[in-house]
Amino acid sequence: MTTAQDHRTRMARMRSDTLARIEKAVLELFSSRDFHEVGLIDVARAANVSLQTIYKYFGSKEALVYAMLDIMLGRLAERMIDHLQGIDDARERLRKTCWVTLDYMDKHPAVMLLMFTAVPVSRHKNIGIYESPELMGAFLGVFKDGQARGVLNNQVSSKVLLDVFMGMMGRVVLMHIVRGEKRPLTEQFDELFHILWRAMSAD
Repeated sequence: MTTAQDHRTRMARMRSDTLARIEKAVLELFSSRDFHEVGLIDVARAANVSLQTIYKYFGSKEALVYAMLDIMLGRLAERMIDHLQGIDDARERLRKTCWVTLDYMDKHPAVMLLMFTAVPVSRHKNIGIYESPELMGAFLGVFKDGQARGVLNNQVSSKVLLDVFMGMMGRVVLMHIVRGEKRPLTEQFDELFHILWRAMSAD
C-alpha cells in the first residue's frame, strides 16, 4: 500500500513547475465539479502534462487529491507553528491558532471546498498532514497547555477540544463559501473567537 510519505518522496523528484500546475489544476477542477465528474485525463490536460506522468506519481484520482491536500494543508501547518513561537499566554495561543486557521481558510476557499466535498471524512486520515506530529502537536499543544493552566475545559480530552475547534471552524467556513458571502470571516474574528472561547473555556 502506497503511503503519504511514498507520495512525498515521489513528488520531491518532480519538477516544481510541473507540481505547481498539477496543484492548480486539481484545485480548479475539483472545487468546481463533483469528484466523480473529474477524470485524471482532465487533470492532465488542465496541467499540460501527460496522463502517464499523473499515473507515475500518483496512481489514482484519490491518491492525487490526498497528495495535493497534503501539500496545501502543510502550508497551514508551517504558518501555525511559526505564529505560535514565543507566545506563552494560553488564551492568546488559542486566539492566534484561530486567527491563522481562519485567515488561511479565507484566502484559500478552494482548498476548503476540496477537503470538505471531495474527501469523505473517513478518508481524512489518508491526507498525510493529518498524521503530522508537527501540525497535530501544535494544535493539541495549545489545548493541553490551556487545560493544564486551568483556562480551558479539562473535563474532556484535548482531542475533543480539537474536534470542537475544527468542527466549529470547518462548518462556519464551509457555509460561508456555500452561501457566497463576500465579507471575509476575519472581519468578524473578534466575535467568532468570543463564541469559540466561551464554548471551550473552563468557565
